[in-house]
Amino acid sequence: MEYSIIMATAADSWRTAQRAEVLGFDSAWFEDSQMVVADPFVAMAAAAMQTSRIRLGTGVAIPSNRIPPVTANMLATLNALAPGRIDFGVGTGFSGRRAMGLPAIGVDHFTRYVEAVQGLLARETVQWSFNGRQRRIRFLNPERDLFNTSDPIPCHIAAAGPRMRDLTARSASHWIAIYAGDEQARADCQAMDAAYREAGHDPGAFKKTAFVFGSLLRDGETFDSPRVRAQAGPTAVMVLHNLMERQYGDLGTGGIDDDALLAAYQALYDSYEPADARYLTLHRGHALFLREDEDALLSGEFIRRVSCSGTVDELADRVRALADMGYTSVAFLVLPHMTDALDDWARVMDRAGRGG
Repeated sequence: MEYSIIMATAADSWRTAQRAEVLGFDSAWFEDSQMVVADPFVAMAAAAMQTSRIRLGTGVAIPSNRIPPVTANMLATLNALAPGRIDFGVGTGFSGRRAMGLPAIGVDHFTRYVEAVQGLLARETVQWSFNGRQRRIRFLNPERDLFNTSDPIPCHIAAAGPRMRDLTARSASHWIAIYAGDEQARADCQAMDAAYREAGHDPGAFKKTAFVFGSLLRDGETFDSPRVRAQAGPTAVMVLHNLMERQYGDLGTGGIDDDALLAAYQALYDSYEPADARYLTLHRGHALFLREDEDALLSGEFIRRVSCSGTVDELADRVRALADMGYTSVAFLVLPHMTDALDDWARVMDRAGRGG
């Protein structure tokens, strides 16, 4: 089992990546949500200059944020600063799209995008549509060492549904999953392994990373303790964010069986103004902090049920269970104003062990 961190990206996230390297983490993932957090590529460049071992990845890049040649160029530039340590994590978009009132990228467009970026990084000539016109494009001067297309940049696709899993397998990409409980995690991993086999690949040849959102409970803490709420609450409430925007589809963040809570949050959502841009309020603090109106509705029991939180022994057991399911890597969330969570996750890593 490998261990990673996911960061709600700040301009100085290099400090967190640097500390994670010292603590023994294998990778650091940088969130891409331009209306919510800082730019991941800028932060990754700083981290590349301040680290020497840890892998650095977009967690995850959103296709509509940048055209393929820009994304490929940024990845190749980072690859020159940290040769062989860059990962291209990519997904259809949650807050990166919804914070602007937009649905996730369609699978067909997403497929063309990933193929174009991968082709450019492989120094191929690819086709892309600009202003409604198809154009052949490629890197013109890769041999000049201005950037690095020699060392591989693995692709990791955040895939929740069957079409995205099929794309992940057909493109021989690694896989990212959002952990939403053991039962779903097991079913998702089995489905991903089946997709790899259907595409003619050995599932064991690919990294399968579970993005885990929650908090370690330190001695004497409960799920209602202020620090635990501050660490785990912002991602626990993402379940409600998802349910409020069902017109954009279900991203698989889980459901709830608390009708009273759902009704109360629906009423809160319906109160947001302007009515045609409720997303501006809904996604304020998304996966970053709990707004006061949300904090008043969330119980410790809700956080316990929808987040991956618990004592160091409980969390270590969950990590081992993920390894038994077939996951090869687990990534823990670190918020920019709560970087001491790194030490908590390091305790879980040490307790669970590298063997899973």
